[in-house]
Amino acid sequence: MAEVMRCRWATSDVVMQKYHDEEWGRPVRDSRMLWEMLMLEGFQAGLSWLTILRRREGFRAAFRDFDPVAVAAFGSEDVERLMGDAGIIRARAKIEATIGNARAYLAMQAAGEEFAEFAWQFVDGAPIVGDGVALPAKTPLSEQISAALKKRGFKFVGPVIVYAWMQAVGLVDDHASSCFCRQR
Repeated sequence: MAEVMRCRWATSDVVMQKYHDEEWGRPVRDSRMLWEMLMLEGFQAGLSWLTILRRREGFRAAFRDFDPVAVAAFGSEDVERLMGDAGIIRARAKIEATIGNARAYLAMQAAGEEFAEFAWQFVDGAPIVGDGVALPAKTPLSEQISAALKKRGFKFVGPVIVYAWMQAVGLVDDHASSCFCRQR
């Protein structure tokens, strides 16, 4: 029986392998899930993605399943509660950014701008397929999306975070050319 070929980064840990095989690079078109993944990418800054995956259920519990309405209503007491929650990354700036980003998300909605439509417009509705070799940290497009998010009030959405998010939610297919998940 032939061995299944995966992206190299997904071969050393069963949690990463499952994430790779079932989620990474698959197009996400649900606005709330796109927002959740962007928030998790922000928490990942400076850490490994494996750390975030292992705490994802803790994040979901702490941030009310990433319901933007619930998170936007968080106040200073919630920030202190989250700072004491060992199930998440306890970084005040990232916690406060997530609350502010929920408010920015809702402001976009109130202005008639759905988050999924906003995200997918940058790739004309279809994933960009990478060359199967290079894994850039950022691109001119991630810089453009980052700037557009910042203009709408988002924080912790620099071009490197945005590119990782683009890969995660399938705006970009950066699976290795030999990977069984790569778009053919």
